[in-house]
Amino acid sequence: MTVLVASEMAALRSPLSLPQAYEACRRETAQWAKTFYLGTLLMPRAKRRAIWAIYVWCRRTDELMDSPQAQALPEDRLAERLDLWEDRTRALFSGRVEDGLDLVMADTLERFPQPLQPYLDMIEGQRMDLRRQRYASFEDLELYCYRVAGTVGLMTQEVMGLDPAYTSAPWSERPDTSHAAVALGIANQLTNILRDVGEDRSRGRIYLPQEDLRRFGYSEAELMAGTVNDNWRALMAFQLQRARQWFGRSEAGVRWLAADARWPVWASLRLYRGILDVIERHDYDVFSRRAFVPTGYKFLDLPCSYLIAQLR
Repeated sequence: MTVLVASEMAALRSPLSLPQAYEACRRETAQWAKTFYLGTLLMPRAKRRAIWAIYVWCRRTDELMDSPQAQALPEDRLAERLDLWEDRTRALFSGRVEDGLDLVMADTLERFPQPLQPYLDMIEGQRMDLRRQRYASFEDLELYCYRVAGTVGLMTQEVMGLDPAYTSAPWSERPDTSHAAVALGIANQLTNILRDVGEDRSRGRIYLPQEDLRRFGYSEAELMAGTVNDNWRALMAFQLQRARQWFGRSEAGVRWLAADARWPVWASLRLYRGILDVIERHDYDVFSRRAFVPTGYKFLDLPCSYLIAQLR
């Protein structure tokens, strides 16, 4: 992921008023997660501000491993940073606030109570990046994807809320959106992995399962060299289909969400899934071309997402 520049980090780490801290989170989300940010603008003010706060907490967690400063540190120092961040996160959930990001997170947790565990699981996902750079099977990769992205679905589902038709029903009859929320996070992370194969190889990381490389007769040496051949295209087509299946799993739960959350979620889902289509149009070349959904297409798709949100 792209890291925060020094001036932006200084703003969030300094004492700020609550509106100032939320504005800092908004700017951060707008700058580094354009597709995601567009979806948040379709939400009511309180919900979109909470999502911005959670997003920036996740970015700050990711920075512990992937910032330029972190990449220059030895493994034991990185492990120490993660341990300290876990301690601080636990303290945040106990009400201790140290800076602007803590302030907006404390306000978000007060408005939209949620469990601590997904946040601890995400930190554990960063520890996985510290310990390993290869994944033998998809089962191994799925666990990683849950920890670094599926957890985001769990963090945000309380913000999204349920449709009143379900909240008024007995507890035993209320739908559980957790599986769909996790599925969307995993789908997004699989999309990130496919888009960022070229970038990740520069860090010595290969997230594509080793069993899949063998199955399609494509070697690590070819991946490191950025070779695009028929074996690579077949491998990537398989990976794209897997990611689309996870997006499909997530769709089932969107209809249960509150009305003011369905359109933003459908928009984000459809636009992020569109990255897979761009990878196909680039003939699976993710080494020399970065796949992204053009801004014009994003705005053209919003009415379609709105219509789907009303009908499903």
